Amino acid sequence: MECTVTWTGAAGTRSGMGFVAETGSGHVLAMDGAPDAARPEHGGANLAPRPMEAVLAGTGGCTAYDVVLILRRGRHDVRGCSVKLSSERAETDPKVFTRIHMHFTVTGKGIPAAAVERAIQLSHDKYCSASIMLGKTAEITTSFELIEA
Repeated sequence: MECTVTWTGAAGTRSGMGFVAETGSGHVLAMDGAPDAARPEHGGANLAPRPMEAVLAGTGGCTAYDVVLILRRGRHDVRGCSVKLSSERAETDPKVFTRIHMHFTVTGKGIPAAAVERAIQLSHDKYCSASIMLGKTAEITTSFELIEA
């Protein structure tokens, strides 16, 4: 896997701390820093997600993908899946994630709760490389709700 991240601030863009990532698969992701009132030249302009927000979003995408795939492979009638992630970070540098909670909402017809619980656990323990990697520094907890379609 490859990715090229380029600082856009030198190009005279609206943010002095903007970056564009071009992934190996040819997609583009914009990122920006948080505004810094004390040192505006060091901050961004809040024009795109922060890099750590992108890490958290990628983790959510990775685990939601797993959950849907595992349920579909189990021939369950999945009609929707979302995961809301909330996190805490260390107060000092490096400000790694220290806690992440993932709350899944799965919508479907006749899906047993045990199947959803199993899919989340398999993703968490075996398949989602992003959450397994973040689990090295963060306590990761999960919960879910199942909505009958």
